[in-house]
Amino acid sequence: MDRSLSDEEQQDLLAWVDKIPFSRPKKNINRDFSDGVMVAEIIKHFFPKTVDLHNYSSSCKTQQKLSNWSLLNKRVFPKLDIYVPDETMNKIVTSTPGVIMPVLSVLKEKIEEKRMQTTNNIPQYYNTGSQEKPFSDVEIQKAEASIVAQLAEIKNTETKVKQQHVTFFTEMSASSIRQILVEKELQVQELQETVKVLQVKVSKLEELVRLKDKRIEHLTSSRDIKDRSVLFTKLAAKLLMFSDKTALHQVVLSCAEAEL
Repeated sequence: MDRSLSDEEQQDLLAWVDKIPFSRPKKNINRDFSDGVMVAEIIKHFFPKTVDLHNYSSSCKTQQKLSNWSLLNKRVFPKLDIYVPDETMNKIVTSTPGVIMPVLSVLKEKIEEKRMQTTNNIPQYYNTGSQEKPFSDVEIQKAEASIVAQLAEIKNTETKVKQQHVTFFTEMSASSIRQILVEKELQVQELQETVKVLQVKVSKLEELVRLKDKRIEHLTSSRDIKDRSVLFTKLAAKLLMFSDKTALHQVVLSCAEAEL
C-alpha cells in the first residue's frame, strides 16, 4: 500500500471514485477519507450486506477516526483480503498527503476481483416456465454432475463457527464489555454467513431434485414411445397375415385391448 501511483493510475482511480454516490461532497481526498466513512460507503455501494454504515460516524477527532478504521480493518477488510497497517492508519487519520490513494487503489482492485468471483459463481438455473426448452438425457446428466460438484465445493468451504464461552464477572470495565460485544457481533456475522451458505446448498439440492424429476419424465416418455412403436409394428405384421375382414377385425380389437 506504500507504492506510488502513476498520473494515469491516479486519474483512473479518481474517475472510479467519482462514480460512487457519497453522503457528503468530496473536497479534498486526503481529508475526505480520513475518518473511514467514505471508504465504508464505497464498500456498501458494491456489497450492500457487507457494511453497516451506522457503525461509522463522521468525525474530526483522531480517536473516532481511528475507531472507524480499526472497525473496517477487523470486520470488513478481511472479507476483501485487505489489511491496513497501524502506521498507515495513523497517517490516513491525520490526512497525510499521498497515503490514501494507494489504499483506495488496493480497495478498487479487491472490489473488482470480488465482483468477478461473484459473477463467475452465479449458478445457471434452468427455466421451468411454460416456454421451457426440453433437454436431452445427456444434458440432464451433465447438469446433475455440475450441481453435485458445486455442492461438494460448498461443503468444503462451509464456515466453521467455533463456540466461545465467555465468563462474565460482576465487575468489568467498559472497554472489556465493548470488546465482548464486538466478539459477539463477529460470531453473529459468522453464523449469518453459515446460514447463507446453507441456503445456497438447499437451493442447489432443490434444483438437483427438479433435474432428477425431469430425467425420470424423459426416460418414461422415451419408454412409452418405444412400447407404442413395438406394439404398432406387431399390429402391422399381423395385418399382413390376414385377408379375411372378420379375422382382421378381431386382431385389431385384440391389439387395441392389449394397448389399454
